[in-house]
Amino acid sequence: MFGDNLKFLREIKKISQQQAADDLGLPRTTLGDYERNHTEPNIITLCKIAKYFSMTVDDLLKQQLSEVQPKNLDRDLKVLAITVDPLNRQNIELVSVKAEAGYLQSFQDPQYIKQLPRMYIPNLHQGSYRAFEIRGDSMLPLESGSIVIGQYTEKLSDIKNDHTYVVIHKSDGIVYKRLRVAKDKKEVQMISDNTLYPPYTLPFNQIGELWQYKAHIAFNDMKTTLDRHSDDRILDIQDKVNKMYSKVIK
Repeated sequence: MFGDNLKFLREIKKISQQQAADDLGLPRTTLGDYERNHTEPNIITLCKIAKYFSMTVDDLLKQQLSEVQPKNLDRDLKVLAITVDPLNRQNIELVSVKAEAGYLQSFQDPQYIKQLPRMYIPNLHQGSYRAFEIRGDSMLPLESGSIVIGQYTEKLSDIKNDHTYVVIHKSDGIVYKRLRVAKDKKEVQMISDNTLYPPYTLPFNQIGELWQYKAHIAFNDMKTTLDRHSDDRILDIQDKVNKMYSKVIK
């Protein structure tokens, strides 16, 4: 199953054979032979590939990953890599937009986490926190560039419906959405507070990490942001009305 799993994971990450080979320090032809089950890697290379895709060696060799579905909401998420300050308090590492690509590949690597900028915010309850710079306007009134501070969610069963989370999405990157667990408990609905963006679903096996919203740092006046959002909604409604009117006239 190794070759099939390797190809499946690479396609999920939406990377080419050449990119994956470069990241792993392998010739592209060698990676291609692995995917076609023509050759097998040694144990050192196998461990490197498992780490690269945030998988266990056991899962790579014994499960048909394209057919795996989490059994229930009690699935644990991955072990969290953390750093601490001189007083043994967990740091709040900041993941900027520029650091997003590196974080998606290395969020389980303590050495990578140590390189991230750190911040400290008093009055947070005990727990593990991380800060993420969000982008886009899907979660207004939080504007693009705001920093969301989230508390680590250890299990999928801990998801609270209609609460907001930073989701580390294995193929689409870092997103900030309001979540709602689907009835079959195999996927979660991702909802934008900006109604111009339709909701969509995400299978549990595509979630790398979850961070529940606890606080945020904004760099714009909230009332100005809301007023601007209202103006945009009015313009959008006017545009739709004009289009409907044009169709009626014709």
